Amino acid sequence: MHIDPLGEVMGRSTGRIGLLLLCLMVGLALFAPMLTQYSPSQRTDASPFSPPSKDHPLGTNDARQDIWTRLIYGARTSLSVAVGVALLSGLISATIGSTSAIFGGLYDRFWMRVVDAMLAIPAVIIVILVATYLQPNLMLMIVLISAMSWPGGARVVRAQTLSLKERMHVSAAKTFGAGWRHILSRHILPDLGPVLLAIMIQDARAAVFMEAGLSFLGIADPSMISWGKMMQYARVFTYLDVWKWWLLPTGIALSITLVGLSLIGFSLETALDPRLKDRREA
Repeated sequence: MHIDPLGEVMGRSTGRIGLLLLCLMVGLALFAPMLTQYSPSQRTDASPFSPPSKDHPLGTNDARQDIWTRLIYGARTSLSVAVGVALLSGLISATIGSTSAIFGGLYDRFWMRVVDAMLAIPAVIIVILVATYLQPNLMLMIVLISAMSWPGGARVVRAQTLSLKERMHVSAAKTFGAGWRHILSRHILPDLGPVLLAIMIQDARAAVFMEAGLSFLGIADPSMISWGKMMQYARVFTYLDVWKWWLLPTGIALSITLVGLSLIGFSLETALDPRLKDRREA
């Protein structure tokens, strides 16, 4: 059964709304230099904690930096982490999950025990411990989050591959002497496309949330513009009533990104889960 992921997303209202929200945040990130006249670290001529105005749509922070500028540049950080984690974690999940199902035996048992062990370990604790002893930066954040995100996807890919390898066209390829590389590249991976996409969307959503949470806790590159860090700083000055233009817009931007990814992922569930599909048709 071949599934068109874009068609499934666009065919449901939840998918269209999610795609619209995600495109909005991607647009802000891509065209950030065109949407503001300031740089994110630039100190403006305005006074600290200036309220929203024509020159500063969301006012300024304690360092006289334009909050709107930092907000849209922060989208770049969150989306970069989301894309990086989705690609790296998805690649690891696809490689380990599919090869475990194809080879089986000791190889399969080894990786499934690794998956079980990693799923039992709190990912946030491991990331915090490693980031505490290493110099935090964007690439390290992507690698750490990916290293803790792939086990769940690998288990799903393995289960799907076990089902796909029993299909007639795969059995026919084996009969004609096709090797495992040919079977994976020509018969297994193409059918795994929608599943891998759903896994990548789930990993991207978790990565955005985890990156914001770690930045909020102060475990991030100090020079990196992040929504979590903005919320951390804004929280300190909530007694000055700055949450209206500093804390709240940042939280809304983060929520929009998470909701957009969640709705896109939800719109794919019907196509991937026959039970949900039958329920919708009924």
